[in-house]
Amino acid sequence: MRTSKSITLTLGKQQQVLDSLVSSGEYDSASEAVRAALRALARERDAVNTIWREKVREALEDPRPRVPAEKVFADLRAFHDEQVKADTRGA
Repeated sequence: MRTSKSITLTLGKQQQVLDSLVSSGEYDSASEAVRAALRALARERDAVNTIWREKVREALEDPRPRVPAEKVFADLRAFHDEQVKADTRGA
């Protein structure tokens, strides 16, 4: 039983990169290069998820008092209003 299937990709500008990787001999085929790219993308996704999980864990374990959402949003609105005023004065 076949574990893979053929697909068609439209790469646009990335086609030159793929062609270069194959013609340089770094990869034996376009399929090999695309599989390597997908493995790298999976590693990057896993690394980002690990970082986010750590950030969430740190936030949950933070001993400082919690800030109510209403205060956070009020502060953000005030900050935004200040930025808008500064932008209109500088325009």
